[in-house]
Amino acid sequence: MKKYESKIPTFKVGLFGIGLNTYWDQFPGLKDRLLGYIEIVSRHLGGFEAEVINLGLIDDAHKAFQAGADFRKADVELIFLYATTYALSSTVLPVVRKSKIPVIILNLSPSAAINYSTFNQLPDRSSMTAEWLAYCGSCPVPEAASVLKSAGISFHQITGTLDDENVWSKAGEWIEAAKVAHLMSRNVLGLMGNYYSGMLDIYSNLRLHCATFGGHMEIIEVDELSKIREQVTDAEVNAKMAEFEATFHIEPDCSPAELTRAANTAVALDKLIKKYQLGSLAYYHKGVGVPANENTMSSIILGNSMLTANGVPVAGEYEVKNVQAMKIMDIFGAGGSFTEYYAMDFDDNVVLMGHDGPCHPKIAEGKVKVKPLKIYHGKVGQGLSVEMSVAHGKVTLLSVVETPDGRLSFLVAEAESVPGPILEIGNTNSRYRFPIDAAIFVEKWNEQGPAHHCAIGKGHIASKIKKLGDLLGVKTVVIC
Repeated sequence: MKKYESKIPTFKVGLFGIGLNTYWDQFPGLKDRLLGYIEIVSRHLGGFEAEVINLGLIDDAHKAFQAGADFRKADVELIFLYATTYALSSTVLPVVRKSKIPVIILNLSPSAAINYSTFNQLPDRSSMTAEWLAYCGSCPVPEAASVLKSAGISFHQITGTLDDENVWSKAGEWIEAAKVAHLMSRNVLGLMGNYYSGMLDIYSNLRLHCATFGGHMEIIEVDELSKIREQVTDAEVNAKMAEFEATFHIEPDCSPAELTRAANTAVALDKLIKKYQLGSLAYYHKGVGVPANENTMSSIILGNSMLTANGVPVAGEYEVKNVQAMKIMDIFGAGGSFTEYYAMDFDDNVVLMGHDGPCHPKIAEGKVKVKPLKIYHGKVGQGLSVEMSVAHGKVTLLSVVETPDGRLSFLVAEAESVPGPILEIGNTNSRYRFPIDAAIFVEKWNEQGPAHHCAIGKGHIASKIKKLGDLLGVKTVVIC
């Protein structure tokens, strides 16, 4: 099936260095040296699949006014301010005041330290001063930070040296987080059906989500999916069956009739996604009283799993907060599978987690198994379900939490998916070991008041999620 790409055709970041024009005539060669440093920064930033709008050295207020206009015209998503030497804060504020785009201050020295013996052997004090000014980038940072804070402009700092790989790793994470924020602001989230009645923790404020992440929410009727399903052709069903064979390990006791039913619904889902240009979907429908809708909703798991694997995360039980978490994880390239506590294994000090319904095949340990279920626990109907464990190794848990003060926050933990026995009940199932005792982990996690669902993704990406929270103004709590 088509991969729904979470990519930006051209992602733009702004870069400008600050300096003081009074120095250039006083210390010949200093300006060119600093411009060379800015070019080094530009090359590093461009290596993170970003178009760098490099405005060079802004050394007076008039250039700062023009730089602000240039960044607005270029529609940059993030601005890197490189403090090359001492500079006046009047070269900072006009650049970013109107845009209110988050700013990353780069406080980077040319090397780890001045060579004091060489420095003190320079022929005159003028030469010494020029050399010192080339290392003086930390000097204007408090001044720049002061005016940005006064203006209510979000800023963050990276401090180090031009040749420090850790510096560029952090810069890359900021760019990656900004890309996620950009894509979330343009995501279309489909909402099909209604809440699972009585599950109070998953009820959510849709307006708050739009205000925090941006994007659009498209309300969709289950009846529309059922109607599309009636128009699916045999050829489309056969093609989807071939995709099932390639994607899943289909157990021998799965009947051809159930596979055909699931393929029919999967084709209809693809058409629905295309019609509304959905980037994610939350759904739930009891399916009682209208046979066509019950048929649709009881055969939806395989199709939704394939959507999740191909850039359109799907969350059951109408879990809006968690499908947002899944989408964030997916854009970061970590996956993002729907999960909840299943049980605790105190002998092995692990927490068993998983969920019924759709899974994320791209992050599975081996091929996802398709199994028939005579009854969906807690839900109407029967049909095919999926069983998998998240690939063994590093994982990150993310929950989008609605706080009592009417805001959203991120709750994060890093862990490992470890081998061992699971519950072979036709659901996702994994064993997670945390850096802290399992009992302490669950208590600390629950203290934050999240919904009982969360998203699981591969790798340790807490630092990236924290940066995304900083860009969005969303508090991030990291348990471990």
